[in-house]
Amino acid sequence: MAEVVLEGVSKRFKENVAVDDLSLTISDGEFVVLLGPTGVGKTTTLRLIAGLEQVDGGKVLIGGEDATHAEPAERDTAFVFQQYSLYPHLTVYDNLAFPLRSPLRGLAEAEIRRRVSEVASMLRIDDKLSNPATRLSGGQMQRVAIGRALVRRPNIYLMDEPLSSLDAKLRSDLRLELKRIQNDMGATILYVTHDQIEAMTMASRIGVMDAGKLVQIGTPREIYENPLSTYVAARLGQPAINLLPRALLGDLPVPPGTATIGARTEHVRLTKANGAPRGIAGTINWIEHLGDHNHLHVAVGDADIVTLADPDSGLGVGDLVSIEFARPLFFGASGMRISG
Repeated sequence: MAEVVLEGVSKRFKENVAVDDLSLTISDGEFVVLLGPTGVGKTTTLRLIAGLEQVDGGKVLIGGEDATHAEPAERDTAFVFQQYSLYPHLTVYDNLAFPLRSPLRGLAEAEIRRRVSEVASMLRIDDKLSNPATRLSGGQMQRVAIGRALVRRPNIYLMDEPLSSLDAKLRSDLRLELKRIQNDMGATILYVTHDQIEAMTMASRIGVMDAGKLVQIGTPREIYENPLSTYVAARLGQPAINLLPRALLGDLPVPPGTATIGARTEHVRLTKANGAPRGIAGTINWIEHLGDHNHLHVAVGDADIVTLADPDSGLGVGDLVSIEFARPLFFGASGMRISG
């Protein structure tokens, strides 16, 4: 596989800046995930690497070579789209073999058969090779679409939300399989998603995007524990991080300039108030029972704080509680992180 480097890449569609001075290195064998809501430039970034769009500024380097103006076929990238994009009149075997039968590759049929069998076994669809593509479940069709990219062994795999159209169980299963396959093959992958669970469970590094810019990149743990802004903090965590106005929290000591305090659900501590509550006071107004743990919704003034609790905590709706924050994060009026 190959290292892929973007140097100050920009792309504009009329008045809309889709990618804005983006610099990123995807190392050989790395699994990088671009995370962010719809419209922040994630898919456009993939298309610029693949050559499906041309950059307005900057460079695209693949394997140390300048590919900025190379044709898509010359870049040797494999693109997995959100939709399956299979050939319905072909069998699973022929769908997988199709990219290998290009005259540019010149592979013997025996080598094609070996690669197809190897990838089909990895994806656990080796018993479906003779089936028409139309006689597969949604999960099996997406496995074939992923497999058609895997058989090529390109410089980099570009994956555009390939699991988003599947149900929750299939998404969970394929997340694990994709990560296992990536480890086994040493594949270089740039993966686009708005799903934080996909990002946290699969990525070597996560790049958070906003309005065409790469606003922070780091390991999943770095992004989760040390977000640079409220925008980044809100991208990871389920339930989402509690972001509370400073004025709501009374005498809580904070660094100068703090406008917002962030607290992850696992860092909020509740104790039942017997008499006058200590420190920050709130009232439990809703409990979500989730089996091995509960989500407690606590009203503090006009705000709602969500925290985790053991099902046997003894806390109930209507209880007055004292609230402590174990590891709060502090943000200024602009939303940027303040040390403290």
